[in-house]
Amino acid sequence: MVSLQVQVRFFTTLREITGRREQTVEFRDDENATVKSLLNKLAKRYGKSFVDYICDQKTGEVKSFLQFLVNGRSTSKSEGLDSKLSNGDVLAIIPPVGGG
Repeated sequence: MVSLQVQVRFFTTLREITGRREQTVEFRDDENATVKSLLNKLAKRYGKSFVDYICDQKTGEVKSFLQFLVNGRSTSKSEGLDSKLSNGDVLAIIPPVGGG
């Protein structure tokens, strides 16, 4: 049984990798809905190119230049990848912004 749904928004390279602007991800009652568990679901769905973009190949850690916003608020100001997700949340995965 689905207990919650989270909308994920993709930008730039992730939009190319996934072929979409956004994706709804569902969690069952027995699943821990966090940013990290959501990224794991996306990695399973989109495979190696997604993982290579999100994670450092040497450490396996999520790349520090990526920002994760839940409902417009940065997870770095709360619990980071362990930030809990609620039904109806919107997660935006924001790439680095270049200037010039």
